[in-house]
Amino acid sequence: MAITLQPKPESKSSSSEQPQAAMPLVSVVIPCYNHGNYLLEAFESIWRQDYPAIEIIVVDDGSKDNTRQIAQAIEGIIYIHQENQGLSAARNTGIKHAKGQFLVFLDADDWLLPGAISINAAYLKQNSELAFVSGAHDKVFEREGFSKEEIWEVPSNHYQQLLQGNYIGMHATVMYNRWVFDEFLYNTSLRTCEDYDLYLNIARKYPIAHHTQKIAAYRLHSSNMSGNIPKMLSSVLMVLDRQQNVLTSAPERAAFTRGKQIWKEYYCHQLWDKRISEGTAPLLQDQLTFLRHQPTLLFKHYLKKAAMIKTLIKKTTPSFGLRWLHKVGLYQNHLPAVGHVALGDFGRTSPFSREFGYDRGGPVDRYYIENFLQKEAAAIKGRVLEIGDNEYTMQYGGKNVTKSDILHVNDKNPIATIIGDISAAPQIQDNSFDCIVLTQTLHLIYDFKGALETCHRILKPGGALLLTVPYITSIDKDEWGETWYWAFTDKVLKRIMADTFPSGQVEVGSHGNVFVASAFLYGMGKPELSQADFDLYDPQYQVINTVKAIKASHS
Repeated sequence: MAITLQPKPESKSSSSEQPQAAMPLVSVVIPCYNHGNYLLEAFESIWRQDYPAIEIIVVDDGSKDNTRQIAQAIEGIIYIHQENQGLSAARNTGIKHAKGQFLVFLDADDWLLPGAISINAAYLKQNSELAFVSGAHDKVFEREGFSKEEIWEVPSNHYQQLLQGNYIGMHATVMYNRWVFDEFLYNTSLRTCEDYDLYLNIARKYPIAHHTQKIAAYRLHSSNMSGNIPKMLSSVLMVLDRQQNVLTSAPERAAFTRGKQIWKEYYCHQLWDKRISEGTAPLLQDQLTFLRHQPTLLFKHYLKKAAMIKTLIKKTTPSFGLRWLHKVGLYQNHLPAVGHVALGDFGRTSPFSREFGYDRGGPVDRYYIENFLQKEAAAIKGRVLEIGDNEYTMQYGGKNVTKSDILHVNDKNPIATIIGDISAAPQIQDNSFDCIVLTQTLHLIYDFKGALETCHRILKPGGALLLTVPYITSIDKDEWGETWYWAFTDKVLKRIMADTFPSGQVEVGSHGNVFVASAFLYGMGKPELSQADFDLYDPQYQVINTVKAIKASHS
């Protein structure tokens, strides 16, 4: 395939609006081994960034393709060649030559999404104590022609969460502070999972941050090392075992134990699904892997023929036989008979997670909250008030927000700009805000009517309140459980909003069904449900209800 080389675009650093001297230099290190045909796409994703101070370093790890010609033909690219030593060594070489205060590692076959560097750099500039910050990414399945969002919410306890799984998932979403590499480097003895090893070592000692904005795209194709499933399982368990002797608390040890089980289940099921998609029986090596790490899959394999017999019976049994199959719970296309419900994983009196699913990829209800905010993003503009933090304000309002205020009930929140109780906040002037984002908070306020009256008072005429409230939910087991007062149906919201937003425009939405409600109560994570699961609505099972209320304009 012929590749046309394009000149590097003129740097934005000459702009008078954003002087480069005021912006820390970001070094983007691209290790490359025989992926020269992808390099231009990686370069272009960096050149499209809106951040003005970037250097690009290509570490050619002994490639035998056109990597050298591609990199050296473009002015401004720092090209370094070394004999083939592996990915870890190539990244360490990039660290040695990097001049930036912040570092990003981008594989040659992946690319950064627009705004990626600005988003992550803002976190590190705001808090210099962070060792690194990470975000979400897209998985791009090249052969199949589709992509999948990988978004995990991890607000705290990052080391414990990493012990339970690599929620980061893609190293190009990570931006490091340069001082980290004075103490840590990539382990050159690891040929896979070296990034996971580094995350664990750093997070155990230093604060890190994670957000849900998408930073990069991870290309999946036949030459990915992650395609070797048994090797990945062996490597990830070895990396996790390296943490065992440094665990210092019972929660860490519990997270470690759970993490080993999660990794075994994840990779064994991946291997199982791969054999199913190929239409082949598990190989002897596969069966040994299952026997060691996930023996239930072997039983599943040997019971497959029994399932085929059941299907045959269904097709050939007359109606009285179908009634018998229904009675004993085998005919799954009908409701199971009383006393013959197959409870499966739900046959337990304790949930899978008591953390609302944060430890399984993020709470189920976030699907509805974020879809609602995405739909109403045009209303998040001007001066915006949010409770607790301003993540949703910045994620969905972005450049349309001229001023972002954060309200917190006390001064323990260092990022709060307004201290007070929203149910009685006379210090906030009337008609101050163009938008108020009030998600999953109203049920924690005893005087919720007072809170809504405050929202109406401090909104400008024509301003919008974007409100979400729970109905079917578990109750927080920690501090918020003490003030968990209310649950709101769509009907009561319509009455309440009619009282507090007279003459305004009010739209009430409702979301959920029995499966989503059950999954939420059991603590399943958002990635464990499909879009089809979420999008079916049954008004008997309202998980989340939403309100968009527009304050009436002056007559």
